[in-house]
Amino acid sequence: MKTGAILAGAAALALLAGGADAQSIKDYPEVADQSFVQADGGKVLKIALVVPAPRQAVWDRFTTTDGYRAWATPVAHVTGGPGGVIEGSYNPAAKIGDPDNIRNQIVLWSPQRTLAIKNIQAPKDLPGRKAFAEIVTIMEFEDAPGGATKVTLTAVGYKPGEPYDTLYKHFSYGNAYSLMKLKESFVKGPIDWRAQDQRRQAQAASDTVTGKR
Repeated sequence: MKTGAILAGAAALALLAGGADAQSIKDYPEVADQSFVQADGGKVLKIALVVPAPRQAVWDRFTTTDGYRAWATPVAHVTGGPGGVIEGSYNPAAKIGDPDNIRNQIVLWSPQRTLAIKNIQAPKDLPGRKAFAEIVTIMEFEDAPGGATKVTLTAVGYKPGEPYDTLYKHFSYGNAYSLMKLKESFVKGPIDWRAQDQRRQAQAASDTVTGKR
């Protein structure tokens, strides 16, 4: 798997985000970027998006297996509650428990209000794998006008320098991408992962025939 794909996939689950083609959070104008640099040079990634669904429904998208699979990854398993685990993979052939799946442990659980996670397993080829385990991502859920929900994502633990700078760059657009996919799952319906996989296979076959790969 290419480095960019690994990072993007990790970002989606560090949300948990990923698979994004974009290169900057600016490619997602609906996502409010409130990130900042601390006095010691460390960065705090903070973004927010209003999702057109009630708080319980949005909370369920993060904290149940079916809800998570609706927008985040085709292979997923969520054990809710403090100490629970969110596990997933972008590989439709993967199985829960595989060593290259991404697993995040729930370190804070306040129903419909706050969810915080920390990575406990990442793909072996992930650049900055050890540093990735130091990042804590906090998700806050607030009522918004019209029955919507504002989701604010704050990730802390990005120290100055590498590999944190590279992780921060990819997570910033990867997490923004993920929030947009979350919103899309309510606007257009849950992602049809089987159809997406079939399209990817068809494109790969086409590229092979035409000499593009």
